[in-house]
Amino acid sequence: MALRSKARAPRLLSGSSATAPVSPGAYDDGVPMTEYLLHLAIGTPPQPVQLTLDTGSDLVWTQCQPCAVCFNQSLPYYDASRSSTFALPSCDSTQCKLDPSVTMCVNQTVQTCAYSYSYGDKSATIGFLDVETFSFVAGASVPGVVFGCGLNNTGIFRSNETGIAGFGRGPLSLPSQLKVGNFSHCFTAVSGRKPSTVLFDLPADLYKNGRGPVQTTPLIKNPAHPTFYYLSLKGITVGSTRLPVPESAFALKNGTGGTIIDSGTAFTSLPPRVYRLVRDEFAAHVKLPVVAGNETGPLLCFSAPPRGKPHVPKLVLHFEGATMHLPRENYVFEAKDAGNRSICLAIIEGEMTIIGNFQQQNMHVLYDLKNSKLSFVRAKCDKL
Repeated sequence: MALRSKARAPRLLSGSSATAPVSPGAYDDGVPMTEYLLHLAIGTPPQPVQLTLDTGSDLVWTQCQPCAVCFNQSLPYYDASRSSTFALPSCDSTQCKLDPSVTMCVNQTVQTCAYSYSYGDKSATIGFLDVETFSFVAGASVPGVVFGCGLNNTGIFRSNETGIAGFGRGPLSLPSQLKVGNFSHCFTAVSGRKPSTVLFDLPADLYKNGRGPVQTTPLIKNPAHPTFYYLSLKGITVGSTRLPVPESAFALKNGTGGTIIDSGTAFTSLPPRVYRLVRDEFAAHVKLPVVAGNETGPLLCFSAPPRGKPHVPKLVLHFEGATMHLPRENYVFEAKDAGNRSICLAIIEGEMTIIGNFQQQNMHVLYDLKNSKLSFVRAKCDKL
């Protein structure tokens, strides 16, 4: 949630690819703001967890017994006492020193390694750092994965998750620990229940089910915020109009601003000036009454007739070397309240540009960590 590859290191996947199912999380109020849940298991015997797949953070963690402050979840809490492969790393261990900004020694006498991690929405987790075996699909298991055993977890957790799987660039993230050169996700429709698959170290025929040309753009690093995956966004087209926004509005400036792609953010956000241009141009094309802002919060919504599919303009994101033509269902959603039907733009105003998961539905997205590139192509994600 927003706001290293070691090429010669031994790979933990032992020469084979790993996969894990991903499904849309729950949401309420008819507004499809949610996350996607990664399904795997921890321990021996395996205990199932479902973790928010978050390319905007690093730590992997789940709620654990005995939990002092925990949010509701449908699965049982992970219980270390039931696992024969559970281990507590000492304060002097390599695991405890992977990221000193996250981990700390809370008891030198018994050498207890703890962690504290917070997110842009003020959610936070505190607990002990553990080492365990993680199990994926088809019996693939990886020993020695470092994760947080969350004992005090507060904030916004409403997607039926048990924790979060950080997929960022930092050393504690799942891709970094697996020492893979790439990973990909392909999110199914957020309004449905169909699962899809996350792939680690990809097959050669990755895009055989793609629906159009594969687009590729550089991944940019920002030393000031090393976790995030930055992109070089150049401009936005609404309808047939390329908006009069300078490229500098999306660029990194002395470690601030820029454009990131984040699977843990629901709706794309744009800086105020850019958002207002998009909003005004979008509204000019939609020949429907605008719903009062106090009824829709930060969203731009229109009163729609009971039937039919109202016209909306095309929306295109222009990146360095790549163009993302968003299908209608990736930037507009329908809402109903007390019998009234509305259509809403799934883009909000924010402090910086963040490409959210709603805009990535039914799009196969490849993070080529080894070559610092991001590729994407439209796909039927439930068919991969």
